[in-house]
Amino acid sequence: MSGHGHDHTHPHDHSHDHDHDPDRWKHDGIRVIPADNLDTNVPSTKGMDRAAAINFARVGAQKLWAGTVSIQPDAKTGAHHHGHLESVIYVVKGKARMRWGDRLQFTAEAGPGDFIFVPPYVPHQEINASADEVLECVLVRSDGEAVAINIDIEPVEKPETVLWVDPTHPDGAVKK
Repeated sequence: MSGHGHDHTHPHDHSHDHDHDPDRWKHDGIRVIPADNLDTNVPSTKGMDRAAAINFARVGAQKLWAGTVSIQPDAKTGAHHHGHLESVIYVVKGKARMRWGDRLQFTAEAGPGDFIFVPPYVPHQEINASADEVLECVLVRSDGEAVAINIDIEPVEKPETVLWVDPTHPDGAVKK
């Protein structure tokens, strides 16, 4: 080797703030938010109950918001979007039906174990497609604060079904 390799002889400063306070990690490290300690004082949309688990105010999250969402049987939210935020919805229990578009003209369904991605500024509506089971979901957004902008749009009567395409349904089979 002709001396062009990386020089490992320069000093490294391995001191970090936690070295001076051995208890810091105990309080500022991993945080567990118990299920019975969620914050329901968050922006809401008609027909939906949201509860915050992870946000800036609760744990200092800089780039994420996470919590739960439940929708009663046969209920649907008002049309809304979440501004510049990206959202991921994970269905825990029940049957979710999403409608979206400038007239809510598109629709797709998701069940337990499915993930739903909602891009920024997309007008949408969450629907509990079950007549007798509460829809329970986990929600994650790309910012530490919740944003929910309710909008008044005239929905189409019959939304167009969008085929569910994923590795299990590569040809876009309708998911039941």
